[in-house]
Amino acid sequence: MLRAPLHLWRLIRTGATFERTGAMAVVLEALNAPPRLRVAARILGWPFKFLGLRGDPALPPLTRALTALGPAYIKFGQTLATRPDVVGVELADQMRYLQDQLPPFPRSTAMATLTEELDLPVEAMFSEFSEPVAAASIAQVHWAIRAETGTKVAVKVLRPGVERAFRTDIDAFYFAARLIEILLPKTRRLRPMDVIGHFESVVEGELDLRLEAAAAGEFADNTEGDERFSVPRPIWHLSSRRVMTLGWAEGVPMGDNAALDRLGIDRAELGTRGLTLFLRHALRDGFFHGDMHQGNMKVTATGEIIAFDFGIMGRIDGFTRRAYAEILFGFIRKDYRRVAEGHFEMGYVPADRDIDEFARALRSVGEPIFGMDARRISMAKLLAYLFEVTERFGMETRTELILLQRTMVVVEGVARSLNPEINMWHVAKPVVEEYIRESIGPQALARDLAQTARILARFGPHLPRMAEEALIARAQTPAPPLANRPMGPVGWTLTGAGLVAVGVALGSLI
Repeated sequence: MLRAPLHLWRLIRTGATFERTGAMAVVLEALNAPPRLRVAARILGWPFKFLGLRGDPALPPLTRALTALGPAYIKFGQTLATRPDVVGVELADQMRYLQDQLPPFPRSTAMATLTEELDLPVEAMFSEFSEPVAAASIAQVHWAIRAETGTKVAVKVLRPGVERAFRTDIDAFYFAARLIEILLPKTRRLRPMDVIGHFESVVEGELDLRLEAAAAGEFADNTEGDERFSVPRPIWHLSSRRVMTLGWAEGVPMGDNAALDRLGIDRAELGTRGLTLFLRHALRDGFFHGDMHQGNMKVTATGEIIAFDFGIMGRIDGFTRRAYAEILFGFIRKDYRRVAEGHFEMGYVPADRDIDEFARALRSVGEPIFGMDARRISMAKLLAYLFEVTERFGMETRTELILLQRTMVVVEGVARSLNPEINMWHVAKPVVEEYIRESIGPQALARDLAQTARILARFGPHLPRMAEEALIARAQTPAPPLANRPMGPVGWTLTGAGLVAVGVALGSLI
């Protein structure tokens, strides 16, 4: 609470910066805010306008405001840059500047960081070290030539002081979330504090480049067999907490449609492939790139997609993947009752709500989408209506799915920037159907039982001791009537052994 005045000042300065740079009017216009809200925002913002940050006058208003406010706000703008259907094409194009074109810090600073982190002079590691080739909110990238091999690599270096800047922003966000919960009790079902906590954990992963290198290695292993998709591998002895070295990725940015056209790339196919790959990574592997905007992907002359920047990665467990696939599958098949059941089974909707009413509400969301020209679908209106539905049925925010849902919105936005007519439901259908066939059915049951058997088998050496301890404990307590007597330890041991045997037998069929 001692820092509350500082956080309040931070929030006031945010609003004042939006007003001073002209971003407030741009945002209200993009959101199609009602006239009363626009007037109220201007009246409340105008007296504090002089407190706002000036930013770079050469930039468009919203980009100018976000860059002035710092890295956490820039992250938000990067997401908006992928949604021309939400904020408009012009605004989305302006904010692509935030993805990899921010002002860099000096090459000399990056080299000093390298020497400090890796405890070697730069000349001993690299025969050449370039000026910055890309700069984003958290780090910037240089190309370099390895002294020992002569190969070209990408060297990522954290911005000076970025950790402290993020900490300041996140503390202010927590303060704002707490205020929202107090002043607007209805928003508590959205769990704003948990949402900020999730954002904090994601950011902390980005601020330690050792974790990003580990994510890059795991992602590369998982996707090694994916057609026309590759991931640069980390070079571990040239990486540390604030420095990461990867293989070099040569290609044109995925957001440069003119360059893609010059290469003769089929943009419609590219958009479909990008969306398909994301769904496959999420469902098949449960480990997916959580920041798949245009600035984090390149396309080679042959049309291969190269992904990089692995600071934000998502992971979902097997149960959640199956439930999510069934929900998607229900939407694709227009089986809204099954979609509703999936939400209830996952605990997304309180058990005391009417499942048939919820299914009807879902139908009102889904039906307008199917059969409609993709260019006529307003994602902004759809999201607004979905929010109304979730509020009506008391759905709580599921923090474990925030990144998955956010990334799906981002990836669809990227695909739509390549092909405005793409329909995500049509693209998702074969991927989801494939996952359903492989993960929900007799073979999946056999695999689950075999995995259970392997886990139980690990306890094999301990079973005699566990049985003995259970028998001794059982002998020291009075026996209940025979009719109410539970299965004894010997019975449980035999049952466990039988389950192991069944699991092993089924596993041999896979």
